[in-house]
Amino acid sequence: MLSIGVAKSQSSDNAFYTRTTIKNANGEQIFHSICQGCHMPDAKGATGAGTYPALTGNPKLASPQYMAAVILFGRHDMPSFEMKPETHSNFFADTKLSDEQIAEVINYVRTHFGNTYSNSITAAEVAAMHPQNQPSATKP
Repeated sequence: MLSIGVAKSQSSDNAFYTRTTIKNANGEQIFHSICQGCHMPDAKGATGAGTYPALTGNPKLASPQYMAAVILFGRHDMPSFEMKPETHSNFFADTKLSDEQIAEVINYVRTHFGNTYSNSITAAEVAAMHPQNQPSATKP
């Protein structure tokens, strides 16, 4: 007899987010709508067609600024989710997260999946990391 399994979302809601409606999603919803596609619903990562690091038990998550930099600027094959005009096309080109959403998803991941980090990051701290918000070097 053939058994067919049904996959269910790990999210606490049943909402389906589009590139247009994701702008209203909170940190948990962003994780379940975007991040779990690569990092898996349990945040334990995956290896196969690519390598997607675990977000649980990952010592790099001790720094919320590290996480913000990865989300803002991308890393390896992970795209950037920074709110900026795109100069090239990619799958996530229209999926932009606000500084508040980036802070929320970082704080969510760092306090779930067995992670127990007590410090958090704010939207203002994320905003300060954008290149256009960096103090320009003074010339002698």
